[in-house]
Amino acid sequence: MSAAIQAACDTGSAVGSASHPPRHPRWVLTATILASSLGFIDGSVVNVGLAAIGTDLKTGAGDLSWVVNAYLLPLGALLLLGGAAGDRWGRRRLLVLGTGLFGVASIACALAPSLPWLLAGRGVQGVGAALLMPNSLAILGASFSGAARGRAIGIWAAMGAVMGAAGPVLGGWLIDMVGWRAIFLINLPLVVGAILLAVIFVKDARPERGAPALDLSGGLLVTLGLGAITWGLTMGSGAAGWTPLAVTMTSAGLVLMIAFLGVEKAKGEGAMMPLTLFGSSSFIGLTLLTWLLWGALGALMVMVPYVLIAAGGYSGTGAGAALVPFAVVLALASPLLGAVAGRIGPRLPLALGSLVTAIGYLLLLRLGRQADYWTDVFPGILVIAIGMSGAVAPLTTAVLSSVDNRHTGSASGLNSAVARIAGMVATALLGGLLGASGQMLVRGFDAAMIACAIAALGASASAVLLIHIQGEPVR
Repeated sequence: MSAAIQAACDTGSAVGSASHPPRHPRWVLTATILASSLGFIDGSVVNVGLAAIGTDLKTGAGDLSWVVNAYLLPLGALLLLGGAAGDRWGRRRLLVLGTGLFGVASIACALAPSLPWLLAGRGVQGVGAALLMPNSLAILGASFSGAARGRAIGIWAAMGAVMGAAGPVLGGWLIDMVGWRAIFLINLPLVVGAILLAVIFVKDARPERGAPALDLSGGLLVTLGLGAITWGLTMGSGAAGWTPLAVTMTSAGLVLMIAFLGVEKAKGEGAMMPLTLFGSSSFIGLTLLTWLLWGALGALMVMVPYVLIAAGGYSGTGAGAALVPFAVVLALASPLLGAVAGRIGPRLPLALGSLVTAIGYLLLLRLGRQADYWTDVFPGILVIAIGMSGAVAPLTTAVLSSVDNRHTGSASGLNSAVARIAGMVATALLGGLLGASGQMLVRGFDAAMIACAIAALGASASAVLLIHIQGEPVR
């Protein structure tokens, strides 16, 4: 998933008041940027390396989707738990722990002798990211206030966009020159810098006494449930189809997710996902919009580099550079369109932005063998970037406005988790497609882009429905 998009999606988590203004604010900001950049770079670079990983490790059809999902599964499932753990045991402590885990796992990925070892390393990376991502933003929210907080979050998000743009190009170049293993080693300087700066300059507030216990049962159930569903969807979308095992795994995952909802209902406000959030029809619609829009984007970010390399004959560097305009347009246009949304309200920008995004997916139906970048790839990427730019900032605003002040942190954290889980499910459904080649791969890509366009249209309809639910005029 695009780092720029995910940075914007996460910014709503930096809420609260500055309880301990830092003596060295620039170094605190730098520490959080370095730590969170691990997730931003990794999420984009690995997509460019899928083809090379598949060739070197001789993976079977559909197995490549697990290289992405082994990371997204623990990240999406444990994101809320990681934020709660920071509140309970100290945000700096969890930031350092998560960053260290990410670094060790990156070394394991670079040295992995086979696919199972690589997937294990990716899973540990996901756990580390689930600890460091929410706590990096929470540190910003607690360290800055007023206009200074806005500037700090803006710089944090902008650097995420820069990392997202530079990461795939650097990763593609490393794949071409050194090999895919090198893309995991570029994390190590960031790990060392983030840990050193956090230990020296970040000061933790004393955790509040009487803080509620962590929702470990909820975290376990949602992780197992999402894992079973992902496994089932990956097998079902593969060459073997919906075998009894695929159906059983998907069904078991759904049962576990129902059990998770039961546990969350029983825990009330102590749950990692308080169900009271869904008492707002607006929040339900926004969650649906997030699921559809970010699920489609997750599929795009996996498939475009893969198809350009496997079917279009592009180099790793060329495929990585293909998505740079997306991050650039998003970084430049999001603040402008966000300001417009602030004047007219978020509903209309969300509806129109999703509609424009759907048109962009349809433009990518021109991508195929010997695709010319400027005529067959760039127009679709540009239109999708413009559409997403119109949706990102209004979505954050709408999510925070759809719940009361007590639940803004939970709502923004849940919205960020939904975005990542949607990308994970979309990637699982691509299992069979990643195992195809030649014209079959191109036809499968076309079908995926049509599905993405339909999802974006559904997101637009969800935004229109929100207008009617809220009884607000279209402005």
